[in-house]
Amino acid sequence: MNFQPLHDRVLVERLEQENKTESGIIIPDTAKEKPMQGKVIAAGKGIKDEKGNVSPLDVKVGDKILFAKWGGTEVKLEGKEYLIMKESDILGIV
Repeated sequence: MNFQPLHDRVLVERLEQENKTESGIIIPDTAKEKPMQGKVIAAGKGIKDEKGNVSPLDVKVGDKILFAKWGGTEVKLEGKEYLIMKESDILGIV
């Protein structure tokens, strides 16, 4: 893929949730919520401070992350759906 997010933004691919509960109940597609976990596909260089110094991001390509339920902007690149979000929308690294 030839996409580079700018500044403090990251490109995230959602990770699909299990379609079965631990007790074996199958969850239909209509009842599923959008997953809040994803994998970082690409990351920006970081954000500049007032002096022009770049602060690097805490996440890197390949990290598995947990993000806010409605965080990010959905985009379609090369036929696949991704999210572009600011690093501040990321709740943590799993």
